[in-house]
Amino acid sequence: MAIEKNYHESTQLSYTLRLRELLKTLPPFAKDYFRAIEPTSSAKTRINYAYDIRVFFHFLMEENPVYRNYSMDQFRLEDLERVEPVDIEEYMEYLKAYVRTDDKELLTNQEKGLSRKMSALRSFYAYYFKRQAIEKNPTLLVDMPKLHEKAIVRLDADEVASLLEYVENCEFQLSGQALLYYKKTKERDLAIMTLLLGTGIRVSECVGLDLTDVDFKNNGITVTRKGGSQMVVYFGEEVEKVLRQYIEGSRSAIQPAAGHESALFLSTQRKRMGVQAIENMVKKYARQVTPHKKITPHKLRSTYGTALYKETGDIYLVADVLGHKDVNTTRKHYAAIDEDRRRKAASAVKLRED
Repeated sequence: MAIEKNYHESTQLSYTLRLRELLKTLPPFAKDYFRAIEPTSSAKTRINYAYDIRVFFHFLMEENPVYRNYSMDQFRLEDLERVEPVDIEEYMEYLKAYVRTDDKELLTNQEKGLSRKMSALRSFYAYYFKRQAIEKNPTLLVDMPKLHEKAIVRLDADEVASLLEYVENCEFQLSGQALLYYKKTKERDLAIMTLLLGTGIRVSECVGLDLTDVDFKNNGITVTRKGGSQMVVYFGEEVEKVLRQYIEGSRSAIQPAAGHESALFLSTQRKRMGVQAIENMVKKYARQVTPHKKITPHKLRSTYGTALYKETGDIYLVADVLGHKDVNTTRKHYAAIDEDRRRKAASAVKLRED
């Protein structure tokens, strides 16, 4: 019987192999940069950066007359120095709408995508500039795109209750194949939704859970955070109840596909659920309850973080539980709640008795 390799090890191996293939589509000198950033970045980040940097070189070949007849392997470090600040500005404009070389699909970037691609390019240039492999760094002479903070979408307390109620009892609104599918996945779906709302774990952490990661003795789950570190996240009675029902009920009745025996959450194909499957499941239920809010697993995480901060007022605790390495990340997300607390503080101290 094939025993599944540790999910996270398998994922890392997959990313490593994917990055190797991607590096073959970049200039030869790019390997030095990706080797250097490995200790301080996740494999997924490196893959995203490789795609982003490849877009930059495709831009030069498509839009810059100097590189019009270049192939990717012809680029040398001195070509980075020949790029002027105006080229970087033109690249930022290009990123707003461009045609992908592989499949001719038109791609667009909003503020966040634009910012990430420029961050990748800045980091790329900074590596060679810092090591004196190049003498010019034109990215330092160009203002980076400004990111406007968006209001955080989260569920209100009554919406959380309505959502879980719907997941648990929506069979009366279903029929045919939809009803059959719901009955088959009800315990699993309720367990996932309650777990996300009751612990604030990331969807990537959720799909990586194994049966052995659940500890009912201490009511905790061992999750593997971004970057590979492990942490025990504790859960309350509501989460315990639905997890037990699922594990002892429909999960125990399933014969997992070979290689997926250890997975906590299984698809109807009896394989470990993926990120996309859980995202689709959350959206399916949420649109029935809160049609005007686009709810994703990350929004459920924000909902948990908000509730925890309102209850405790401890930003450091929220950061720790959510797995934020920098408390400023947490503070930025929950600044609106701080504003509300400050308003209340204005009338908390009485100067004169009425």
